[in-house]
Amino acid sequence: MRHALIELCTDFLSAIVFFVLTLATGSAALGSALAIAVAIAQLVHARMQGRPLNFMTQASLALVVVLGAITLLTDDPRFMFAKPAIGHFAVGLIMLKRGWMLRYVPAIVTDNIPGAVTVAGYAWAALMFALGLGTIAVALTGDLKMWALYISVVAVGAKIAAFAIQFVTFRVLVRRRIRAARVAAGGRPGLLGLQLL
Repeated sequence: MRHALIELCTDFLSAIVFFVLTLATGSAALGSALAIAVAIAQLVHARMQGRPLNFMTQASLALVVVLGAITLLTDDPRFMFAKPAIGHFAVGLIMLKRGWMLRYVPAIVTDNIPGAVTVAGYAWAALMFALGLGTIAVALTGDLKMWALYISVVAVGAKIAAFAIQFVTFRVLVRRRIRAARVAAGGRPGLLGLQLL
C-alpha cells in the first residue's frame, strides 16, 4: 500500500506543485513553470538512476510539460486546469473494456455475480467520463478555488461514493445468490456462505 501511494504521488507530483503554488501565489504562470521544472527533474532523475518510467508517469509528465507550456504562452490557467479531465477520459476509455473489473474483485463475487461486475465496470467508465466533462466545465470558468473544490471534493467524493455503493450492492447480490443456491439445493439458507463476505 505504501509503495502504491508513493507511485501515485510521484505520478502527480508536478500537478500537485502546480496546484499548491498557483493557489498560494495566485500566479498560474509561476505554478506552470515550476510544474514543468519538476516534471523535467523527475524525468532526468529517473534516467540517471536507470529506472524506467511507467506509461502513466510518462503520460502525466508529458501532459504537464505540454499544457504547462500552453498555459505559460497564453497566460491562461484553464489549460492546466483541464489536465485531470484528460486522465479521467483515458481511464474511462480503459474501463470500457468488457470485464476489466473482474480481476479486481474477490473470487466469491466473480463466481456469483459476474454480470453485475461487468455492468459496474461500465458504470465506472460512465463516472470517469462525467467527471472529465465536469472538470472541463469547471476549468472553463478559470476560477482556481472552484476548480480546487471540484477536484479535491467532488471528484474524489464521487469515486468514494461509487465504491461504497458498489461494495454494498455486490455484498447484497452475492448474499442473495448464495442464499438462493442453498435453498435450491434443498438446504437451509444458513450463514456459512454468507460469512465469507
